[in-house]
Amino acid sequence: MPFIPHTENDIRRMLDCIGVSSVEQLFDEIPAGLRSETMERVPEALTEHEVSRLMSQRAAQDGQPLCFIGAGAYEHHIPAAVWELTTRGEFYSAYTPYQAEASQGTLQLIYEFQSMMTALLAMEVANASLYDGASALAEAVLMAIRANRKSKARRILMPSAVHPAYRQTTHSIVNNQQIELVDVPYDDQGGHTGLDRLAQHEGEDIAALVIAQPNFFGVLEEVDALTDWAHANGALVIAVVNPVAMALLKPPGQWGEKGADIVVGEGQPLGVPLSSGGPYFGFMCSKQQYVRQMPGRIVGRTVDRDGRTGYTLTLQAREQHIRRSKATSNICTNQGLLVTAATIHMALLGGEGLRRVAQASHANTRKLVAKLSGEHIRLRFDRPYFHEAVLSSTLPLKRLLRPLYAHNLQPGYVLTEAYPELGESMLVCATETKSDADLELYRSHLERVIEKQTTAGCPVQPKMA
Repeated sequence: MPFIPHTENDIRRMLDCIGVSSVEQLFDEIPAGLRSETMERVPEALTEHEVSRLMSQRAAQDGQPLCFIGAGAYEHHIPAAVWELTTRGEFYSAYTPYQAEASQGTLQLIYEFQSMMTALLAMEVANASLYDGASALAEAVLMAIRANRKSKARRILMPSAVHPAYRQTTHSIVNNQQIELVDVPYDDQGGHTGLDRLAQHEGEDIAALVIAQPNFFGVLEEVDALTDWAHANGALVIAVVNPVAMALLKPPGQWGEKGADIVVGEGQPLGVPLSSGGPYFGFMCSKQQYVRQMPGRIVGRTVDRDGRTGYTLTLQAREQHIRRSKATSNICTNQGLLVTAATIHMALLGGEGLRRVAQASHANTRKLVAKLSGEHIRLRFDRPYFHEAVLSSTLPLKRLLRPLYAHNLQPGYVLTEAYPELGESMLVCATETKSDADLELYRSHLERVIEKQTTAGCPVQPKMA
């Protein structure tokens, strides 16, 4: 709230009404020892102009670097109309649509979002979104445990090629609920989850298999074979997908003979800008038979007694609405603002527009990989990829990339911490926002740095992994 209009008289009248003499009395339950008498660390008050100038200066410190980092957050072009409409007061200030008769616009928009996601992913039902992609995967794991009634085990096969942050978040949420996440290593040559990696789990009691498409390395998985293997072994399939990639690749509802059972992912690529770490939103779809195990809300379309179309919250498996023991999750928000942006974004682009975005992103990444590859840089995995790829270096990346940062370039996501076994490797990404000049600028800077460091005697690995 930028401006509080209460005068001293207003405050006095409110205090008199509730029967206290001062605002301080409202906090008398806080022990004196926990109170701060002075505010020494709070700086002196600034004028509105000074505050605006300070915040502008701090924002400018971030700069506008040329970014080739993906790793789950992607820079796509967002048509100006998306956020001009999203930030209209009708949407911007809307919250949970508890009263259907007063929230028809919000409910219709969420219904359209659900319809678009089911069409994009070839699934039967979608909910009104989740917090983010990582927590959506955790919710999908919990949902799979509830839904797979044939399985007595609380075990989930979790490939190590799934996003590290997604795996960590899922572990944090489900670990204390006696659910085991069984690591499945990736193939060293292809970077994918091969059927040979699943062979040791043949015939075991597994509740679900997680399949990422593309996986964290940008590599495309053999989704048909993996899906059929899971179903043949009595496990459900949880798909973790990039929604832009799904405009180009086979949707999870068509994987294998029966399709994926639950689909989740991060919705940020659909009209949400990169904003210093958020906010993002997660999406979830499933087969109709598992709809009552879905967390969050589902909006449905109906008709009133006069035959007019109306929208309402059809299914709300939250503890605020049903008995706590029957609730699937305590998710309290539908991330409505970001869903609004995503819905408008998809409506403006349409299916063909989204395909063009995916195609351009894929083409640019292939161009980037070709430009950067050489004696000291090469593609790490030998399988097809979407719009990001892992590059390995014979030179220490810390020294190699430092000069690029100084040239206002964000060259990629270094994998040393998450995947130390890959050695000097990084994940690079190029979406449709990158021009040929951008790719050439990256190449020229990197080539110059490599030449300088090799002639200066920088240690070189004898052979890349």
